[in-house]
Amino acid sequence: MKPGFEAVIGLEIHVQLLTKSKMFCACRNGYGGASNAHTCPVCLGLPGALPVLNREAVRMALLLGLALEAHIQPRSIFYRKQYFYPDLPKGYQITQGPVAVVEEGHITIPGDPAVRGNADPVRIRIERAHLEEDAGKSNHELSDKATYVDLNRAGVPLLEIVGGPDLRSANEAYDYLKALHRLVVFLGICDGNMEEGSFRCDANVSVRPKGDKAFGTRVEVKNLNSFRNVKQAIEFETYRHIAMLEKGEAFTQETRGWDADKGETKSQRTKEAAMDYRFFPEPDLPALTITAEEIEATRRTLPELPEARRGRLIHDYGLTDYEAGMLLQTRAFADYFEAVAKASNGKQAANWMLGEVSRTLNDTGREIETLNLASAQLAELIQLVEAKTINLNTAKEAVFPALLMGEGTAREIVEKRGLAQVSDRHAIETLVLEVIRAHPEQLVQLKAGNEKLKGFFVGQVMKAGKGKVNPQLVNEILEAAFAK
Repeated sequence: MKPGFEAVIGLEIHVQLLTKSKMFCACRNGYGGASNAHTCPVCLGLPGALPVLNREAVRMALLLGLALEAHIQPRSIFYRKQYFYPDLPKGYQITQGPVAVVEEGHITIPGDPAVRGNADPVRIRIERAHLEEDAGKSNHELSDKATYVDLNRAGVPLLEIVGGPDLRSANEAYDYLKALHRLVVFLGICDGNMEEGSFRCDANVSVRPKGDKAFGTRVEVKNLNSFRNVKQAIEFETYRHIAMLEKGEAFTQETRGWDADKGETKSQRTKEAAMDYRFFPEPDLPALTITAEEIEATRRTLPELPEARRGRLIHDYGLTDYEAGMLLQTRAFADYFEAVAKASNGKQAANWMLGEVSRTLNDTGREIETLNLASAQLAELIQLVEAKTINLNTAKEAVFPALLMGEGTAREIVEKRGLAQVSDRHAIETLVLEVIRAHPEQLVQLKAGNEKLKGFFVGQVMKAGKGKVNPQLVNEILEAAFAK
């Protein structure tokens, strides 16, 4: 941020809820499928079709509200928000009005020391989270003469989370988005897939002279579908505002789109005001009422929340803050780690999860739930390394791939392939002596001060032992030999 200026940023996040059916009808709620296959008179807005509120969507909204320590409104009303797009079949969107089911929550993120002067955590207000239905999807790429509309997504349940204008940099916006993404995935209310649009973000950005209390002219950047795009779009828009302010140029409140290929935002339209939507109460839906008993019943189903779990992982397993954060990428990933850690060694379990396991998931495009490796099998492999039955290289290069291929348990693979580690001191001393005799020139160079050659000798001994010798003993015996 250029000295003398301050960014004011607020994010509006649309969370597509993991219900089986749509918000106001029984049509399937799911990504993909033949175009317009998951539709009915209700989500198509045909005359006489009446909406019925999805109870599960309400429960998911309560879960989020409780996790954000927000106020759950006992009574809220649905409104019609009217605008005319080809992918909005009714000509209006059913959304919650001035009062939302979730009001006045918060979430804590790391503060950006570059703009705040310290690294203390900051509390970001959640103004509200309201239930609404999604629109359909317009496809402009199938033809250069027409736009095709797929209404499978029309009526899909959304929670729109409206954050307060409390973020002061693109880095804070990134951290805030990550924190909310992790939370909704942990709660099991959203799959968090940004590419498929189930978690998407609009950014409201303005800039003002540092110290001013009044907000600058706000610009909304729409439909940012990745963490990277959110950060880059806000950075671009912040510097664009500063450049205009320095030139004394005026600009209007507008909606802009992000062009990821060019790395810039482009004007789309002037920003609508609330009056442009002509809100009025939805006549076909009664007010949503929530009792204290329903709130408490939902509270009892809350899982351990990400930040609380992060602290426990650090305390229980001796992990770093970074390791704990990476293990919390999804609830299932964290559950798998804990199952492995409880049956083996927490630190080593973390190393395997963030190393070989993550690499396998990335290479195969799988999720931890579909990995062909039970947590007990990985725990046994770690135990074999801890017991020095096999060394770490053998575990990674031979046993782990065999486990993924379903060749048996770790112990069975070690026995069947003869991979057990050689820890016989006399046998290793013999190998070391043979290697030293075979490389007299390197020995002379090492004794002359070339310390890098120690690694060469270790490698040669491991190679002679076919990778099965105890590396700790190899190093120990070599050091003794070099000292002579």
